[in-house]
Amino acid sequence: MKFVDEYRDREKAEQYARAIRTEATRPWSIMEVCGGQTHTIVKYAIDEILRDKITLLHGPGCPVCVTPLELIDKACEIATRPDVIFCSYGDMLRVPGSHTDLFTVKARGGDVRIVYSPMNALELAKANPTKQVVFFAVGFETTAPANAMAVFQAKQQGISNFSVLVSHVLVPPAIEAVLSAPDNRTQAFLAAGHVCTVMGYEEYRPLSEKYRVPIVVTGFEPLDILQGVLMCVRQLENGRAEVENQYARSVREFGNVPAQDLIGQVFRVIPRKWRGVGEIPQSGFGLAAEFAEYDAELRFGVADLTVEEDRECIAGEVLRGVKKPQECPAFGGRCTPDHPLGATMVSNEGACAAYYQYRRHEAKAAVGSER
Repeated sequence: MKFVDEYRDREKAEQYARAIRTEATRPWSIMEVCGGQTHTIVKYAIDEILRDKITLLHGPGCPVCVTPLELIDKACEIATRPDVIFCSYGDMLRVPGSHTDLFTVKARGGDVRIVYSPMNALELAKANPTKQVVFFAVGFETTAPANAMAVFQAKQQGISNFSVLVSHVLVPPAIEAVLSAPDNRTQAFLAAGHVCTVMGYEEYRPLSEKYRVPIVVTGFEPLDILQGVLMCVRQLENGRAEVENQYARSVREFGNVPAQDLIGQVFRVIPRKWRGVGEIPQSGFGLAAEFAEYDAELRFGVADLTVEEDRECIAGEVLRGVKKPQECPAFGGRCTPDHPLGATMVSNEGACAAYYQYRRHEAKAAVGSER
C-alpha cells in the first residue's frame, strides 16, 4: 500500500475484524500505548467493532498528558519573568497546572510563543540576544533527537541565552509499570511505531520475556491497528510471548542509530515523575552533566518546586488502562476541553479528548437512559 486511504480501506478492515473474531477463542485485553493510536481506535470505532472478543485499553503514551503538574507550574513560573521568551508546542498551553496554565500567563502579558520545533526556539535565541529563550522539551523518545540537536547546536555555537525545560519520558519503563501494577489487566501491547522508528524494538524483548506478554510494534492507521491486534491475538491464542513488528514500513529492529547516539551524548536516563501515575524509575531523560548549563530548571532556580495532584481528576487511572474516560464523574460536565481538570482532556492525543470528540453524545445518552 502507498497511500493513506489504502490503510483505511473498509473492506480490508472488515476482513481483519472477521479474522480477529474467528481466531480469538476467548476475550483478551490489549493495550495500545500511544495516544495517537487511541484516537484512531475511537474515531473509527475499532473498539466497538471488536468489543465481543477484544477489550482495548488505553495506555500512558500521550506526552502532554503525562507531563507532571509541577513541570507545568515550573513552566508558568519561568514564563512570567520579564526577560524570558517561553516557547512551547501549542497543545501544552492549555494544560492546567496547580493554579494556572501557559495560555493564561500569555494572556496576562507573558511572552509565551508557539513554535513547531526546538530549532525555531534556538533561532529566536539568536535573534533576541538580550532575552532568555526557554523551550519546553516534552515528549517520548520520538522528539528527543530534535531536542538533543537544539541543545547540542546551542553549545557548539556558544548561544548562552537558550535553555530547555526537559520533560522527556520513556516507553519501556512505563510498560513495565503497567505490567507490575497489582490491578494490571493488560495481556498484550501495541507498541508505538514512531517511538520505535528512533529506538528500534530490541529493548522490548526483555519485557516480553519477563512478563510473558506479546508486544507488537504497530502503526497508526485503522488497518495498522487491526493487523496489530490480530498479531497479538495469534500470539495469545498460541501461548507465545514475542516482540513482532507490524510497522515494518517505518521501523527497523535497531532503529535510528545516529539519533540514539545524539540522545546518548546530550541526555542521561533519570527517574521521572508521570502525571497521575507517580515516579517511575529510570523512565525519563535529563540533561547530561556536560550540558547542565542549558537546564532551565537550574538556570531559573525552580528545580525544587513540588505540588500535589488534583484528586478529582482520574487521569492516572485512565493512563494505566484501569478506567475509561466515561467512567469519570466529571467527564463532559465539570471537565471539558474548554474547562479541563486534567491533561488527558486537553491534549490532541489524550484519551479523554478522544472520547469527548467522538463519544460524548453516546455517554450523555447512556446517562439519560438511566434516569
